[in-house]
Amino acid sequence: MKKFSLASWFYFLIPSILGIVLFMIPIKLGGEWKVPVAMFANILAKELEPAMPMAAMIIIVIAALGSTLFLFVRTEHAKPSFMTSLFKVTPFWVVTRIIGATFAVMVTFKIGPEAIWNENTGGLLLSPGGLVSFLYTVFLFAGLLLPLLLNFGLLEFFGTMMVKVMRPLFKLPGRSSIDALTSWIGDGTIGVLLTSKQYEEGYYTKKEAAIVGTTFSVVSITFSIIIIEYVGLGNYFLPFYATVVFAGLVLAFIMPRIYPLVGKKEEYIDGRPFTGDEEKLPEGYNALSHGLENALKKADANRSFFKTFTEGFKNVLDMWIGVIPIVMAFGTVALILAEYTSIFTILGKPFEPILSVLGIPQAADAAQLMVVGFTDMFLPVILAEGLITSELTLFVVATVSVTQLIFMAEVGGLLLGSKIPVNFLDLVVIFLLRTLISLPIIAGIAHLLF
Repeated sequence: MKKFSLASWFYFLIPSILGIVLFMIPIKLGGEWKVPVAMFANILAKELEPAMPMAAMIIIVIAALGSTLFLFVRTEHAKPSFMTSLFKVTPFWVVTRIIGATFAVMVTFKIGPEAIWNENTGGLLLSPGGLVSFLYTVFLFAGLLLPLLLNFGLLEFFGTMMVKVMRPLFKLPGRSSIDALTSWIGDGTIGVLLTSKQYEEGYYTKKEAAIVGTTFSVVSITFSIIIIEYVGLGNYFLPFYATVVFAGLVLAFIMPRIYPLVGKKEEYIDGRPFTGDEEKLPEGYNALSHGLENALKKADANRSFFKTFTEGFKNVLDMWIGVIPIVMAFGTVALILAEYTSIFTILGKPFEPILSVLGIPQAADAAQLMVVGFTDMFLPVILAEGLITSELTLFVVATVSVTQLIFMAEVGGLLLGSKIPVNFLDLVVIFLLRTLISLPIIAGIAHLLF
């Protein structure tokens, strides 16, 4: 193993340990256990609560105006700037951001049809203390602090250690563990983008890219914190996230072995066939020494804390501009449909007997929440507010909403917009299969907890 200086070890260990503490180690505050990132977000959200709806509206409007402007900016012959990556999106997402901005303005000033801005629809999202307002503070701390997990070798260390796990269990090359960990710890969208890039560069076969994109681009710790906090079960974060991890691993084992993923071609983007060659450790290395060397190299390359802070701030803006307008748009539409139509009740009917057999209280109410997550991951817990009173059922709804994974507002839309070989029908089938497979697992654990 190559020799590294003491400074390199410090750059690897200190930020990585700090990141683990901030994102993964709950502490007790006011009788509840919370990870520090969520605690900081809650404190700031309470301080800024009166001003947040107006501030949120302004940022959502900026996202819409910027995206509209960048429709007319050509970027083919230049390296995309950060502003370009922030605002240059496809026409579909431009329209979505415009709809989100329109709803935000209507809710803030209570103009237009009341169905859009009342307290059970758009008003629920953009109220002081509402989901959209809370997202801004969570994303602020999460975005600034995520580089501690991503930039100093933690992923490289664990990724290399998992090389011999990924192929036999999940039918994937060792490098996919980096994608999985990036998604799990960081964000599913980052995982999709990383997978797409590696597929285009010839590192993944079509089958591998489809498996990684739909199975390992999981919901991040940050979003999981938001979900469990929103249903009022923040003190159950550890068993909640442990359930998400366990169900996710079971799904990761099963999904590559059944339709539609099992039928994807085992060839690369340029038509080369898959040879079956597995990664080999360099001569003289074992998994631990190779993982440490990769981690220390990564830490060495990120010694600038100013660069790390800058990247963290870019993460914040990316989540503020990219995610929240979509939540506002899809969320408001779904809440209107839930409030004024019976569409989700009808679509969720087949799940009612399944939930009843699994002993889930309020099965009829919870059934509709099993399908609404295909639109957006937040919607099941948003719709559960005021509808579901059983803590056991809230736990199941929250956990299912995270393990379903394929939600069109983010991961689903990104997959369809990428070159990863999956189509809309694939995503619908994968969504339903993930729900049906994970439900008995989640229900069983919920009964042990409540």
